[in-house]
Amino acid sequence: MYIDLVVVVVLLLIVVFFFRRFSSFVYAFAIIDIFLRILNFIQANVPVPELQSLINKYFPASIEALICNYTSGIIETILLWAYVVMYAIFLGYIVKIFIHKKK
Repeated sequence: MYIDLVVVVVLLLIVVFFFRRFSSFVYAFAIIDIFLRILNFIQANVPVPELQSLINKYFPASIEALICNYTSGIIETILLWAYVVMYAIFLGYIVKIFIHKKK
């Protein structure tokens, strides 16, 4: 029932435990979300029923979908804004790396 939530939380906890830096958490957050979105695309566009059912059972469409699936009301709104803030921080890190590569 909660397997998708458990998978994402365990992955993020592993990153926090091993790397212990906020930037590592932000990168892991974005990597996991992008990976989930790629799986969702594969599930929607590859006509293999076994693969589609496997992805539907164990992986949410994105972290946003996971938040919306398990919360509601003001908690959902707060978590979705935290989600947007995490992506804004990720964008800041990516732009910073891009600018430093150009110099």
